[in-house]
Amino acid sequence: MKAAMFYGPGDLRIQDVPAQEAGPGELLVDVKAAATCGTDLKSYRRGHPKLFPVLPSRFGHEFSGVVSGVGDGVTDFAVGDRVVAANTAPCGHCWACTRGRESLCENLEFLNGAFAEQVVIPASIVGRNTYRLPDGLEFAAAAPLEPLATVVHGMAETGIQLSDTVVVHGAGPIGLMFVRLATLRGANVISVDQSPWRLQEAARAGAVDTVDISEVSGPEERVALIKKRTPAGRGADVSIEAVGLPAVWEQAVRTLRPGGTALLFGGTPKRAPFTVDSSAMHYEEYTLKGVFHHTPDYVRTAVELLSSKKVDGLSLITEVRSLDQLVPSLEDMAAGRGSKYVVQP
Repeated sequence: MKAAMFYGPGDLRIQDVPAQEAGPGELLVDVKAAATCGTDLKSYRRGHPKLFPVLPSRFGHEFSGVVSGVGDGVTDFAVGDRVVAANTAPCGHCWACTRGRESLCENLEFLNGAFAEQVVIPASIVGRNTYRLPDGLEFAAAAPLEPLATVVHGMAETGIQLSDTVVVHGAGPIGLMFVRLATLRGANVISVDQSPWRLQEAARAGAVDTVDISEVSGPEERVALIKKRTPAGRGADVSIEAVGLPAVWEQAVRTLRPGGTALLFGGTPKRAPFTVDSSAMHYEEYTLKGVFHHTPDYVRTAVELLSSKKVDGLSLITEVRSLDQLVPSLEDMAAGRGSKYVVQP
């Protein structure tokens, strides 16, 4: 079968690989839609030690499809089921899991290989993070389950309340999901980005205001421009970083009102520091929160949001393409020519 194989930074190939079978507790799925994401782009550019400890490796983790093989011991799924799965499952017994911090599980089992004609879902993910799709939900609309689950996790940490002013820094797929969920919670959302096209998408997702920071160059000017758009110029009740750059982390913190909360969501390059004004942190009582990954509970909530269409997965998709267009799709994402692309193997 055809599959994307990752050999190292910048080296991603579509190749013929041996077909797989479902082992004990596993599912074999014919992939109907596989979505690109920011983690794919980062991995393609610079690798990822957790996702790809051994090279070459299968590539991709956001997908939906139809079960074509059922391993021994699986009783909850059958051939022909339309399914979607998360990309990991926690072990349930390490120190993090026993303290209710499953996103920090020391033994996360990862799924890779969604950019292919077929993918095997590991037994642990079958057991805790795989769901049937309702008939009315398209495969492409369900594929972005994993990033939505991480955003649900982020939302749980924000404390957003009705009528709060929320500034979302970045209007890529993650930023758009935050705009949508914060709007559903009753917040007044301001979306910040450098792309007019992305800001239009943010407005469609529910943002009441948008700020194009390409109009100004320096960080001081950007912070002033953003705060000017908040009530009384005081700053955001909640400021969400959805880009993954230290400079944007700093921007998110600096645009808070006194007593505000900054959710620092986007994954930055390894060992990338950022600075905080310690005096402001102290006297204005900021709360800074880092958030990583998801848990089975957040995955379940994300499935419900997609199934009910309170979050329209299709609104995140720029275009549907063939498997051999995977690398050009990642390059288009990097150049800001699109948000998410769905590959149909």
